[in-house]
Amino acid sequence: MKTGIHPEYRRCTVVCACGNTFETRSTLKELHVEVCAKCHPFYTGTQRLVDTAGRVERFNRKYGIKKPAEKTAETAAEK
Repeated sequence: MKTGIHPEYRRCTVVCACGNTFETRSTLKELHVEVCAKCHPFYTGTQRLVDTAGRVERFNRKYGIKKPAEKTAETAAEK
């Protein structure tokens, strides 16, 4: 193995969007993730919609998908 060409492999702090932090090893000093084992639906058994930077809205606008009409008190009273 050649010397001096490999990056330094050191302790790394991983920070999740839910606030959970843990340490691992990586070439980076800190990693920011959106989902970890404490908040992932597979491990927690709960469903959570993860929408980063409006991806769902951008997809709906791109493909022309309209939101279903929301029922208001006025329309419910008419029926």
